[in-house]
Amino acid sequence: MRIGFIGAGKVGCTLGLYFRQSGLVEVAGYFSKSLSSAQEAAGLTDSRAFGSTAELIKKCDSIFITAPDGEIKGVYESIKGETLSGKTLCHCSGAMTADEAFPGIAGYGASGCSVHPLFPVSDKYTTYKRLGDAMFCLEGDSAAVRLWQDILGNMGLRTRQIPGEAKSRYHAACAVMSNLVCALAAESTELLAECGFTDEEARMALRPLAEYNLSGILSRGAADALTGPVERCDIPTVRKHLECIPGGTDRELYRFASLKLVELARQKHPERDYSELEKLLNS
Repeated sequence: MRIGFIGAGKVGCTLGLYFRQSGLVEVAGYFSKSLSSAQEAAGLTDSRAFGSTAELIKKCDSIFITAPDGEIKGVYESIKGETLSGKTLCHCSGAMTADEAFPGIAGYGASGCSVHPLFPVSDKYTTYKRLGDAMFCLEGDSAAVRLWQDILGNMGLRTRQIPGEAKSRYHAACAVMSNLVCALAAESTELLAECGFTDEEARMALRPLAEYNLSGILSRGAADALTGPVERCDIPTVRKHLECIPGGTDRELYRFASLKLVELARQKHPERDYSELEKLLNS
């Protein structure tokens, strides 16, 4: 299996480095709009910088289009005139289906697959070292999905196939756990800044709280790990929180997140009456 990448950014480099160290597939190389980016990625993976997509496609069995989501389909449209017969095209978008990215691909004798690592790819140089912790969610042509289930499974990676109609919901779940948590963290550190903490002091103070809480959520589930004033139905404390948080986005973030917590609290304590607290949060 020879793999090539169209796109030499964080995702392309991370996958290339991980695949290369596995020893189970051959990374043929990279093509990028920027030759210097392709050369850097090729240097990192001991592979080749290609001067054209046609040359790369000719040398590879599977081609990963690791461009930004909004550019994936355009890249496919630009290469579908090449000889794609017998090739597998892959993309790494969490939200886009293989059909959306590669419309009509079967007509070219090729197959398409979405290969999404459920992991925050933060840089092109070191993220690959922890990629073994990630689950890879696959979607697309059944033969392509089976192929990549086997390849990734042989690397010791966990995989899961998801249906195309669930991709948006799946990606929303990823965004809530990864991206939206950043909004909550920013709100928390900003509130501590108003108490006199520097940004670094706030992060250090919150670290054990955040780490222990996340550990509990992942080991026992969100409802069981829930603590605090909403879980206790402590209306006076929640009212104080609402009064001290400025209006607008910050207060709405607290209010709507707390309404979700009421749902969890009811699961944990079905005997408690949360109606007055819910009324306060909705007012």
